[in-house]
Formats: sequence, C-alpha cells, structure tokens
Amino acid sequence: MLTLRHSLLRHPLLSPRMLNLAGLLVCVLAMAIALWLQYGPVALEPCPLCTFQRLAMIAAGAFFLLAFLHNPGATGQRIWNALAGLSALTGAGVALRHMWLQSLPEDEVPACGPGLDYIMDVFPLWDALRMVFSGSGECAEIDWTFLGLTIPQQALLVFAGLLVLALVQLFRRYR
Repeated sequence: MLTLRHSLLRHPLLSPRMLNLAGLLVCVLAMAIALWLQYGPVALEPCPLCTFQRLAMIAAGAFFLLAFLHNPGATGQRIWNALAGLSALTGAGVALRHMWLQSLPEDEVPACGPGLDYIMDVFPLWDALRMVFSGSGECAEIDWTFLGLTIPQQALLVFAGLLVLALVQLFRRYR
C-alpha cells in the first residue's frame, strides 16, 4: 500500500507544481462564484464573516500561486503549503463560526451591527475583529442555498479540500 501511494504521487499530473495549480484554480473558482453571487442576478451583499472567508480564500490562492510560480524544492514546497494550509484552516474556522451563528434560534441571534467598512474605519483592529466575530444579525441570515447547503457550509467544504491538498503537499516525500 505504501509503495502504491508513493508511486501515485509520482504521476506527472500529481506533481507538486500541478497540485499547487489545482489549489490555485479551486480558489479562483470559489472567488468567481462569490463574485457572481454578489454582482450577478442573485445580488447578495457579503456579511462581515463572508468577507473574512473571502480574504482567507484569496490568501490560500496566493500561496498556491506563489508555490506554483516558484516551484521550489522540498523545503520551499512545505513552507508555501503550510501557509496555504494555515489560510484554509483560518477560513474553515470563520466558516464554522458563521455556521454556528446561522444555527442559533431567532431569539438568540445578535442584533445587526454597523457595516464592516464602518467598523474597520472607527475601531482599533482587535476591537473590530472582536466585534465581527461576536456576530451580527446579518451573518445569521440564510439568503441562498445550493444543494441544501448554505454559503458557509459550501465554503467549509472548499476550505477542507484545500487543507487536505496542502497537507498532502506538506507531508509528501520529495526526492
């Protein structure tokens, strides 16, 4: 079994460079869908937690892009993919928090607060982050689903896939 796994990872389509390209393409596709949901016929405005999930997706995509372009050796691959994995883990954490807010009964949902732009302009960074993650009524709303999954649930699945991809790259044997 061990030999089979290592021989599969030697396939040219599963090279470190191609896996980094795959991670980048997943991030680009996820962001394209998010932008379509915002600017397309659905016209959904992202809540503060959605915005942070987008930032985590962009960060993961940037690290996969840099790893693809740089095409480093084993140590470099591990560094780039550790950063991509950390970004995916951060995004998954934000998505989990978002899902928790959406699961609250209506009487426990926090009141709607000011917009993210206002919060970031007026409050110090740590206070702004605390306010965003404590939740807002707009983050608890479920405005759109696909295949019965809410946007943060879909984002969590994408972040989980990106994390697995980064971990494969992180722990694979390089020659």
